[in-house]
Amino acid sequence: MMEPEVLKEKIIEMLHEIYDPEIPVDIYELGLIYEVTVLPINNVQIVMTLTAPSCPAAQELPIEVDQKVRAIEGVNDVHVSVVWDPPWNRSMMSEAAQLTLGFM
Repeated sequence: MMEPEVLKEKIIEMLHEIYDPEIPVDIYELGLIYEVTVLPINNVQIVMTLTAPSCPAAQELPIEVDQKVRAIEGVNDVHVSVVWDPPWNRSMMSEAAQLTLGFM
C-alpha cells in the first residue's frame, strides 16, 4: 500500500492538471482546493469550493476531480465535498496564479 504522504503528493500533482474552464489557471493554484486528506486504506477526502455558486463549472469540476483522483493508482475511494464557507476570493490564489491573471 502506498504511503499516505506519497499518495497525497500524487493527488496534488493531478489537481494541477484540472482547470476552471473560464480561467487559464489550475484549480489548485486558484485556491479552490481547501483540503486533501488521505484516510486509512487510502480513501481520499477532498474539500473544495468554486469561484462562485453560479459558476458554470459547478456541476463538472467536482465530478472531474473525483474521476481523476479515483484513477490514481493506490486510491481506494474518493469523496469530494463542495463548500461555500469560507467563500473563495482572489487572495486565496497562489502568487503564480495572481501573476498569470495580471493581479500582481
